[in-house]
Amino acid sequence: MSDEVDAVIERVRDRVTPDDEERSELQAVAAQLRERAEDAIAELPVEARVVQVGSTARGTWTAGDRDVDLFVSFPSDLDRERLEEYGLDVGHAVLPDGHEEYAEHPYVKGTVEGYDVDLVPCYDVADATKIQSAVDRTPFHTRYLDAHLDADLTSDVRVCKQFMKGIGVYGSDLRTEGFSGYLTELLVFEHGGFRALVEAAADWSPPVHFDPEDHGRATFDDPLVVIDPTDPGRNVAAVLSARQLARFQHYARELLADPRDALFERSDPEPIDATTVRERIAERGTTPVALVFDAPDLVDDQLWPQLARSLDGVTDALDRLGFDVLRAAAFADARAVLFVELAVAERPTIERHEGPPVHVRGHAEGFYEKYADSDATGPYIDDDRYVVERDREWTAAAAFLDSDAVLDVALGTHVESALEAGSEVLVDDEIGTLAAEFGVELARYFDPNP
Repeated sequence: MSDEVDAVIERVRDRVTPDDEERSELQAVAAQLRERAEDAIAELPVEARVVQVGSTARGTWTAGDRDVDLFVSFPSDLDRERLEEYGLDVGHAVLPDGHEEYAEHPYVKGTVEGYDVDLVPCYDVADATKIQSAVDRTPFHTRYLDAHLDADLTSDVRVCKQFMKGIGVYGSDLRTEGFSGYLTELLVFEHGGFRALVEAAADWSPPVHFDPEDHGRATFDDPLVVIDPTDPGRNVAAVLSARQLARFQHYARELLADPRDALFERSDPEPIDATTVRERIAERGTTPVALVFDAPDLVDDQLWPQLARSLDGVTDALDRLGFDVLRAAAFADARAVLFVELAVAERPTIERHEGPPVHVRGHAEGFYEKYADSDATGPYIDDDRYVVERDREWTAAAAFLDSDAVLDVALGTHVESALEAGSEVLVDDEIGTLAAEFGVELARYFDPNP
């Protein structure tokens, strides 16, 4: 089996290693962009330098990736307002057709000769522990890995990245919550190669802790902790979710047990149509409900945390109301969907409400007096406590979702605003109408895998 694993790895290695032509093309584009940036900097009333960062700077990009990340490093005593102003000036000069996006501060993103280019301002600080903005540490990452990754490890990083892409765990954006490029590079370095990393990961028992530079054990409440070699107060794996770590472990075992090239290829399921959605719902015998609204106009790293928070708020409320959430998911395109599958379709008109034990006099008397002259059945004594049977506020989940009461659950700020502007509630067979826009997402939902 060892030979089969190595054979798969070597086939993938050949496929993901950029050839000489691709390398030359990227270097030419990067040099052109650097020259533009330096010309723009020369027009500013402050000195700055251009630094290429990321996988293309470190040589760890996989064949076909077309990303160039350039940082403009400004003096550390420049105020934040000027940093943003000058950074955008350079960005728009280099990328005249680009657009602004916002991380901790604005930067310019655009396309040049088919390459996706980010031009980001940062501070030129003495070391990564002195950062003034989150991006300031990135140049230190590039320098550290330049000093520690040899040709063999660099090649294994590419294989590892392709594996992570294939199984859907690569990317530190807040939708994916997976492995960043830097984290992947550190893990391969720490284990001495991709094969060794996979073998180790198959037996991990989280929380797992690595400290490449032996800075000393810091306290982080994360399933995987990798202390940043350049900044000992930071966990490089902070964004990685427990779910994505578990997925990596599952497929590490799959690769070792049944090595195959398919594990290195990302494939989405075929979209399902409305008829298939309705058939699957009928087979499951559950009650699906969907809260549908116009997706807030936000970048993904702002949108998806808000959708996740809102989905948690809605599912928690439905569980408390007794509708027994089986599973839930969020979808987003032009519209956003909070999709919840319920085990209970309707609840009785009344609900049992238990009070305190009778011997807890103060609370017990207060409970009794509250309900003694109400329309509730009781109070009566069951075992040692007062109990009433009172009218249930919501007997159907759809009615709750279609009311203003849904605005009282924990929602993302922009999601709440979108719901206030208008929403639609779909139930049972009506869910099929979502297939036209979310056929792939629904296919993945109804046929989940690790």
